[in-house]
Amino acid sequence: MKELNNIKIIGIDHGYGNIKTASTLTKSGVTAYETEPIFSGNILEYEGGYYRIGECQKEFVSDKVSDDDYYLLTLMAIARELNVYGIREADVHLAAGLPLTWIRRQREEFRNYLLKNREVTYRFNGKEYRIRLIGCSLYPQGYPAIVSRLKDFKGTNLLADIGNGTMNILYINNKKAVESRCWTEKFGVNQCMIAARNAVMDNFGIKIEEATIEQVFRYGSADIRKPYLDCITSAARQYVADIFATLRKYEYNPDLMRLYIVGGGGCLIRHFGQYDENRVTLVDDICATAKGYEYLAFSSLRRKE
Repeated sequence: MKELNNIKIIGIDHGYGNIKTASTLTKSGVTAYETEPIFSGNILEYEGGYYRIGECQKEFVSDKVSDDDYYLLTLMAIARELNVYGIREADVHLAAGLPLTWIRRQREEFRNYLLKNREVTYRFNGKEYRIRLIGCSLYPQGYPAIVSRLKDFKGTNLLADIGNGTMNILYINNKKAVESRCWTEKFGVNQCMIAARNAVMDNFGIKIEEATIEQVFRYGSADIRKPYLDCITSAARQYVADIFATLRKYEYNPDLMRLYIVGGGGCLIRHFGQYDENRVTLVDDICATAKGYEYLAFSSLRRKE
């Protein structure tokens, strides 16, 4: 979180798998209850309803304003970030983003969606929050994660932001993003999750928990028998190979440019990919995009003073 003139600037990366702020990470699922849930933990109370955050996985949707989930997730993310600093009431300027090639047509609709209630009172994990939404800045996903590194960029660079639902691809030449050379592919980590889950079902006739597969993706291993581990890692290696094949479709050549990987898919590249570590940089901070949103919004607002 950043602050300017008593306004809290909070960056939120509205991922399909996780919602990230500069300081927090929460799964993107929303489960609604008509009455107060029996078990506590990540409970949002808003306008008479109860919502458990992060228990399930939200399905991929190309239009984030199609339901109330991302609005509820935004309220949760604000509360979690403010809670880090012990704050319960604040004027907030949101900084968020959308996939590279979708932002042009969805920017205003998403901004209006996030700002539909300028004053909001709600409870999260038993604590009341009073929020006044002052404004909202929106940026293309991926690029903000490396904006603080631009001083180190030379010549041609390719950025791949591999999230849960999409992969955003952007060329950065001489420290400047090339807007005419950006693409969004529906080829996020969830595609690998589906492939691994189906592979286990096809080979062993059993259903495996996504949490187990996720552990393999994140750490390269899990406490399971070798045949199952081999099956999942085989699917992961194929997914990573397909990632590099997709990048080559957009003229990626490791001899002529450097590649920067951001987003949750970076751990798959690290554990299951074959690449030159001197030519490929993995940005490990999963909150890097949210931090980048804050940096860009803070800089923009300060220039306007």
